[in-house]
Amino acid sequence: MYIIVGLGNPTSRYAGTRHNVGFEVIDRLAKKYGIDVNTKKHKAMIGKGVIGTQKVLLVKPQTFMNLSGESVREIIDYYKAKESDLIIIYDDISLAVGQLRIRAKGSAGGHNGIKSIIQHTGTQEFWRIKVGVGEKPAHRDLADYVLGRFQGEEKEIMEEAFLDAADAAVVMIQDGIEAAMNQFNRMKK
Repeated sequence: MYIIVGLGNPTSRYAGTRHNVGFEVIDRLAKKYGIDVNTKKHKAMIGKGVIGTQKVLLVKPQTFMNLSGESVREIIDYYKAKESDLIIIYDDISLAVGQLRIRAKGSAGGHNGIKSIIQHTGTQEFWRIKVGVGEKPAHRDLADYVLGRFQGEEKEIMEEAFLDAADAAVVMIQDGIEAAMNQFNRMKK
């Protein structure tokens, strides 16, 4: 079973923010594959389903971003899963708005949600889908920026990115990470 985790912050206050792109991608996957992500368990909202021939668990941690690892650890333990069964979807300020980057492993890169997952799992070796939210303007505070909402044409670009990231997760579980990297690690026009 693949555990697909979209990172974000709970409550309507954070809906639509740059930091909640992981939740948005989970919502697109849930809708496309008819999976209800409505069970509160393991400090998360979860939904079980099937994508293609693969069983999946869609996860939206409800711990707030900086404590995401608590939820991920509980889920791994409960389902007796391996870290290699994880796909983590999250925002990345080092990528242009809407750009995707698929990785098999890596450091937290300053992302507190990933830092928490690495801390709680004890490994950096889990698959990731990074969704670009654009670089923070020099005059803005980082927290204010990632908790801000997309503006103007960014909204259209991000809607396409959410769908692309959902498709990337499907390619990862059906064809492997190399196939997903070849298809989705390209610069946006």
